[in-house]
Amino acid sequence: MKQRVITAVVALIIFIPILVAGGIWIEIAAAALALVAMSEVFIMRKRIIMSADFLFAGLGVLLVVFPDSYFKWLPAHLNRLDLIYLAVACLLLVTVATKNHTSFDDVSVSTLAMFYIGTGFHNLITVRNGAGLDTLLFAMLIVWLTDSGAYMVGRKIGKHKLWPAISPNKTWEGSIGGNVVALIFAAIYLHFFPQFYGFWTMMAIALFLSVVGQLGDLVESALKRYYGVKDSGKILPGHGGILDRFDSMLLVFPMLHLLGIV
Repeated sequence: MKQRVITAVVALIIFIPILVAGGIWIEIAAAALALVAMSEVFIMRKRIIMSADFLFAGLGVLLVVFPDSYFKWLPAHLNRLDLIYLAVACLLLVTVATKNHTSFDDVSVSTLAMFYIGTGFHNLITVRNGAGLDTLLFAMLIVWLTDSGAYMVGRKIGKHKLWPAISPNKTWEGSIGGNVVALIFAAIYLHFFPQFYGFWTMMAIALFLSVVGQLGDLVESALKRYYGVKDSGKILPGHGGILDRFDSMLLVFPMLHLLGIV
């Protein structure tokens, strides 16, 4: 517990000023986090990071992460997707160069990870630099309070397992309790910081984000269970890896774009 608290304090001391500053600082941070998250996928799969396939996978995830303004230099007939395709094509060529030591399955996982991780961190940038700090904090706090509420309520009264095959400790009582805690917070937050839509629409969105955040957590649990690991990484002592801490937000941030808030 002591290690968890120390890590959390240090991480917040570093991360909060970046969130407040926004701009290029959040872009650099998102790119760095995406690269670490991609490396965690490779490590979970027991793949070598110092390799050609990680080089192209890392390049691909950065192409997804960076905002559109980074690609204004492209000729009119090309766009970001063309560059991502080239990164994937290079990964496919690695299968030939390595005589299938890097397989088509490896390339498929890397490509999926590019979009899963990259889209999440891309939208971290667009929410902060587009919608603003108050909207970003709204989404992040919904996720954190859902998680905390689910943990506390689940420990107290949790009896019915939510999805034991994937995450045996989660309960329906905890899940619903997390939603309720998130909605109470949302009502208070929206009173002081009105958002893009009206109050009741934003309350519905808060509930939606709370549910999506829990689904993102289950996706990460399924990933770790499949690869037989407890944590996605060790970069955050006591907390695991970047994927462990951003699992919910990788799905929540893109939802803000799909809902028209960004």
